[in-house]
Amino acid sequence: MDLSSASLTVLVLLSARVGGLMLVAPIFSSKQVPTKIKVGLIVLLAILLQPVAHGALAVDPVLTPATFLTELVTGFGIGLGAAIIVGAAEFAGDLMGVQIGLSGAAVLDPTNGSSQNVLGQFTSLFAATLLLAVNGHLVMIDALARSFRVVPVGAEMHAAGLWPMARDGATLFALGLQFAAPVVAMVLVGHTALAVLSRAAPQLNVLSVAFPIHIGVGLFALAASVPILGAFFNGWESGYATTLTGYLVPLAHGAAR
Repeated sequence: MDLSSASLTVLVLLSARVGGLMLVAPIFSSKQVPTKIKVGLIVLLAILLQPVAHGALAVDPVLTPATFLTELVTGFGIGLGAAIIVGAAEFAGDLMGVQIGLSGAAVLDPTNGSSQNVLGQFTSLFAATLLLAVNGHLVMIDALARSFRVVPVGAEMHAAGLWPMARDGATLFALGLQFAAPVVAMVLVGHTALAVLSRAAPQLNVLSVAFPIHIGVGLFALAASVPILGAFFNGWESGYATTLTGYLVPLAHGAAR
C-alpha cells in the first residue's frame, strides 16, 4: 500500500466514512458485537478500500474538520438506508404489542441493550435475519465502495444532503405502520365485535374474555402477516440503491432530489 502523505490522508478520511457506517448500520452497530471487533473491521475495510478511494480522486484531499465530518455523514447515510428497514420492523412490533396487549411483556433486546416488548424484539431480529439472508451486510460494504464515485473522499458537504436523511424519519414510521396494519386492523375488528357483544348481552362479563381474544386474534394476524415483511426484502437492493442516491447526490452536489 502507498504510504505517501496523500494516501495516509485518504486512509484517515476513509476510516471516518467506515466508522459512520458502523454507527447505525444493522448488524454492524449491534452492542453484541465487541468494540474491538468493530475497530478491527473499520481498520480492515479502510485498508482494503483505500486503493479504490484513492483511484476515484481528481485531486489530493485535505484533512480538515469539515472533510472529516463529511466522511462521517456519508457513512452514516449509507448505514441509515438499511437501518430504516430494521427500525420500521421494530416500530411495527412495538405497535402490534401495544394493540394486542403484550406491551407489558418486556424483555432485553440483545441487539441494542434496551428493554422492549416481545413482539418488537421478534420483528427486529426477524428483519435483521432477513437482511443477512439477502446478504445485506455485503450490499452495504459494496455501497460503501461505490460511494466514492458520487462523494469522493475529502469532498465538501452540502447542507442540502442532510434534508433527505431527516425526511426519511417519516418513512420509518410510515413503513412500520404498513407492516403493522394487518394486525392493527384485525384487533380493531375484534374490539368492534366485543363492543357489539357487550351491548347485545350486557350480562356477559366481556372484560374476562376480551384479553385472551385480543391476544389470540392479534397473534393469528401476526402469523398471517409475517410473509409480508419477508416479501418486502425481495428486490431490496434496488430500493436501497435508490435511497442512497437520494442521500449522496445532494450531499455531494447540493441539488435536492
